Amino acid sequence: MSHELDIIPATEWGFFTLPRPMCIAGPCSAETEEQVLETARGLHAFGIHVFRAGIWKPRTHPGCFEGVGTPGLKWLKKVQQTYGMKVCTEVATEKHVLECIKYGVDMIWIGARTSANPFLMQEIADALEGTDLPVLVKNPVNPDLDLWIGALERLNRAGIRKLGVIHRGFSTSAPIAYRNDPGWKIAIEMRTRYPQMTFFADPSHMAGDRKYLLELSQRAMDLGLDGLMVESHCDPSCALSDAKQQLTPRDLQTLLESLVIRDSTSDDTAYKERIDTLRARIDVIDESLLKLLKDRMDVSRSIGRYKKEHNVAILQAVRWEQVLAETVARGGELGLSEAAVSAIMTAIHDESVRVQNQILEEAE
Repeated sequence: MSHELDIIPATEWGFFTLPRPMCIAGPCSAETEEQVLETARGLHAFGIHVFRAGIWKPRTHPGCFEGVGTPGLKWLKKVQQTYGMKVCTEVATEKHVLECIKYGVDMIWIGARTSANPFLMQEIADALEGTDLPVLVKNPVNPDLDLWIGALERLNRAGIRKLGVIHRGFSTSAPIAYRNDPGWKIAIEMRTRYPQMTFFADPSHMAGDRKYLLELSQRAMDLGLDGLMVESHCDPSCALSDAKQQLTPRDLQTLLESLVIRDSTSDDTAYKERIDTLRARIDVIDESLLKLLKDRMDVSRSIGRYKKEHNVAILQAVRWEQVLAETVARGGELGLSEAAVSAIMTAIHDESVRVQNQILEEAE
């Protein structure tokens, strides 16, 4: 069960300028001092204030380029000194944290593989205790909201208040165009639970290919997220890691200038009156839906009692598959998406099975 988080918003970190989007940019990996400084120069030229670069790279297979390690932190220091930019990198161990503190890194982030590991998260939280270092936490590789929140709680309990999150999508074996499933539903739920949390999207890791970066970045802005973490390299064709998903600084500038940024609300009186009327209608419909759901569960209880009397199993898989298929088809005729109808009906069915199981477990 999640707890309240004591968070300082990023607007008070001294890192970012408004309006949206806040932007963190830089290469997937720091490869050479020249590459780091050249990329930083290009980004600084059009107003990027926060520079990212991977120093330690978690790779699936040994033998791949796993980052230059601690020497790369000296290059980040030069970016600070030369361009006045804030710098950040990914950490996965206590040693990484201590090295970042030693070299004056301004902010760190925790990757998807690490945020999924409570042992590592606690190790990092313990190493950060007593510091004022801002920390961004990427979602775990699997769509587990509680695991993501748990990582934030560990950091917050260690006294870290400058906290934010990065949504980078989820690993999937399904055939999709992107590298990772965007899984916007999880992002929306996190945003709803913690509206005060500074929220970035990482379209680079969602996409896996630069041709999808604009559409994913726009979607993040349409959902009201605060900013973007985008991978940018002075010469992506020569990148030692994730070359296909990186943009040149000039192309990143073009992308950012192409985004449509919508206001979170409007002061227009006519708009407010109309939106309040529509929301009131939604509230009435929602109340009716809750009453209908209550009636449906009452019927499910009656079915559960009847099945118990006749010693019949609760789950009727064949009938459920038939009901789902017919409901999805009817929903399609009404203009409802198959995914939405399937998700709603599955949730209702799961609750019906739970209610009937309760009846079955009642003492005779």
